[in-house]
Amino acid sequence: MLVLAPRWTAAAGGAALDAIRERGWFTWGADEEGGGPYVFPAPDQSGRRTGFEVDLADELARELTGALGKPIEARFAQAQWDKLPDLLQTGRIDCILNGYEWTPERARYLLATVPYYVYELQLLARAGDTRIESWETLRTLPGLQIGVLGGSAAERFVAEQAPGARVVSFDGSTNAMGEVVKARLDATVQDYPIAVFYQKEFPTLRFVGEPAAPGRYVIYVRREDSALCEVINRAIVSLRASGKLKEIYDRYGIWTRAQLDPVLSSLPKIDDSGETAPLAERAVQFFHAHALILLRAAGMTILLSVVAFPIAIGIGILVALGRLFGPKPISILLAVYVEVLRGTPLMLQLFVIFYVLPSAGVYLDAFSAAVLGLAVNYSAYEAEIYRAGLQAVPVGQMEAALALGMSKSLALRRIIVPQAVRIVIPPVTNDFIALFKDTSVCSVITIVELTKQYNIAAMTHPAEVLPLAAVAGVLYLAMSYPLSLFSGFMERRLAK
Repeated sequence: MLVLAPRWTAAAGGAALDAIRERGWFTWGADEEGGGPYVFPAPDQSGRRTGFEVDLADELARELTGALGKPIEARFAQAQWDKLPDLLQTGRIDCILNGYEWTPERARYLLATVPYYVYELQLLARAGDTRIESWETLRTLPGLQIGVLGGSAAERFVAEQAPGARVVSFDGSTNAMGEVVKARLDATVQDYPIAVFYQKEFPTLRFVGEPAAPGRYVIYVRREDSALCEVINRAIVSLRASGKLKEIYDRYGIWTRAQLDPVLSSLPKIDDSGETAPLAERAVQFFHAHALILLRAAGMTILLSVVAFPIAIGIGILVALGRLFGPKPISILLAVYVEVLRGTPLMLQLFVIFYVLPSAGVYLDAFSAAVLGLAVNYSAYEAEIYRAGLQAVPVGQMEAALALGMSKSLALRRIIVPQAVRIVIPPVTNDFIALFKDTSVCSVITIVELTKQYNIAAMTHPAEVLPLAAVAGVLYLAMSYPLSLFSGFMERRLAK
């Protein structure tokens, strides 16, 4: 159940703590979709959640109960993983507890607690693939395709340490692991807890080399909630000293020697001593760092749209003709086709094409799957638009064509369809504009288009979310507005 905390004004560092004491619970945000061993549904189908972070949240509630002198409950709030910082800033949750790594960029605008877990990265490859025998392989063997969780430390590590490899970002860790099993990727890099937990689900994957690149999982709170941060810090230190943290991690098989490292159990210092660059200089730096990358991602959005939409129109016209003029059985089947596609989400259809069809021996690369998914989905809507357009053509047009000796197919091709096309130009143009925005859904099958690139940049540079969103919005507007002008122009021209 999603629980939303009431919004309050944090006038002082202790305002959040006072609010928690008053209401008797604190809300921690996480993404249950991320799976084990962090937060995931209990195996007994009871509807409960389990995971080492669920256990940790409950222990923190007990510690807060002692610190505040009043029973405190831990309440879970579901949110998309990469949107948790935005949710935290709105005041709807009190803290983020979901495998969030400490990074200097995040620490500059959120307050981080002491680490509660020291993670390491694990390289995984197929059991029969002898090419990948160490981390060094990623650097020495160019062209490898490495799957990672989008926005994670693994993504940044592979991009920095293996510039010759192609990094493929996924919205879920298990998707990346499954693609390695299917030989569509060469390897994957995952946080060690994920690799250990899902090893039984992917027995054909093997651990390559020792865990590397240790980092820190921390709990994030708003910068104004310093008192809450301090209480959570004391709670984590107490749980570590009492052995309770080790007990929790042993329960899920994720305890490692790295948890004993005193250096990794503290936070690095952030150097903020440098002077802030002038606004013009910062604008130039932002443009070079992000704008050109977003522009290239917009190119992928345009490419997907201009390839998929003509296919959708072609299929849609054929479906509309079949429903209106085809035999009754064909008409019924096409009606089912339209209703199934309109009644199921595009994301589900993309999942079936990209992840399910390979089980039946049909393998498509990400771009082809995205084009097919968009084209098939929009063909259902185009079919209904063209069916309405065909029905708007007076019946006498077909009768006159047949009276002149034309066959039915020739009459449709030369008389009926051209008139219908003229009628449906405005709604078809609107669908094309909608398709531009719906390309963002293709990120679930590893396509890096404009929205996905924005999310990646926002996760890496959270302090620049607003200018990044502004640039992405301007690019979407620049792509769609000319189509609106074209639609108006065609309407005026055809009206004459």
